[in-house]
Amino acid sequence: MASSTSGHCLFLALLLLSGAAYGQLSTSFYATTCPGLESTVRSVVSSAIASDRRMGASLLRLFFHDCFVQGCDASILLNDVGTFVGEKTAFPNANSVRGYDVIDNIKAAVEASCPSVVSCADIVALAARDGTVLLGGPTWNVSLGRRDSTTASRDQANSDLPSPAAGLSALITAFANKGLSAQDMTALSGAHTIGFTQCQVYRTRIYNDNNINQQFAKLRQSNCPATQGVNDTVLAPLDLQTELTFDNAYYGDLLKNKGLLHSDQELYNGGSQDALVKSYSSNRAAFFADFVTAMIKMGNISPLTGTAGQIRANCAVVN
Repeated sequence: MASSTSGHCLFLALLLLSGAAYGQLSTSFYATTCPGLESTVRSVVSSAIASDRRMGASLLRLFFHDCFVQGCDASILLNDVGTFVGEKTAFPNANSVRGYDVIDNIKAAVEASCPSVVSCADIVALAARDGTVLLGGPTWNVSLGRRDSTTASRDQANSDLPSPAAGLSALITAFANKGLSAQDMTALSGAHTIGFTQCQVYRTRIYNDNNINQQFAKLRQSNCPATQGVNDTVLAPLDLQTELTFDNAYYGDLLKNKGLLHSDQELYNGGSQDALVKSYSSNRAAFFADFVTAMIKMGNISPLTGTAGQIRANCAVVN
């Protein structure tokens, strides 16, 4: 009897712990209402990446840009309509965030089998995980049950998303404001092992920073001239070595002062994250484990659950 009671107490304690960590989210949230959800999402993401391998990074970034503004509530997907102002035109998102069409395609496929059940916010979370996995990254169980916001905040998108020009202390603060540690920040920055960014975003780094490998700077300067307005949208890979494979090569770039963004190189520049960057550069398993932990934490930033928010029929507009 005693052992069964202690077992019950332990179960309750674990239940409370998981409740504290993840609100009302659960990995089995749609088990009965939409059992085929994850395979449907994976299928659409797989097709999208097959036709454009950059899309894996774009979907991961979409999730990050959603969660840092009002929490993981799909507010980033809302269009400007009438007097309603969304986040798509915020400085960090405009002409930069991609993948809205993929989310719409997933939503259409999910609605066909499970109408009015699955939130756009959960679709964004699943697509980010699948984009990571399909490019060779780690997998994790995505907690589900988020609902969609009826509001958005362009101002918050402009103020809360970390700048590519940010210094280390500003980066640590931006993530701390969302309940993420410096270690989470350094692990999540490893998402830059995939994807590309525009000349106008890295121009200052390649012409003005001192802590940059000169050969690397010259390589990037070759098609990103110093003159603003010239070749602004020319793309360069964030990871010099394996731009379309999710691995730990990004951290190796930082050790050689070949971080493309100022904010990237700040992680390895004589500061508090140097040892962790070194560790990740030589230990892919350690990076993957910490990345998964940080992604799960990020996915639990202020979700709308229960009766809050709504399940949007069209991800781009409020019902």
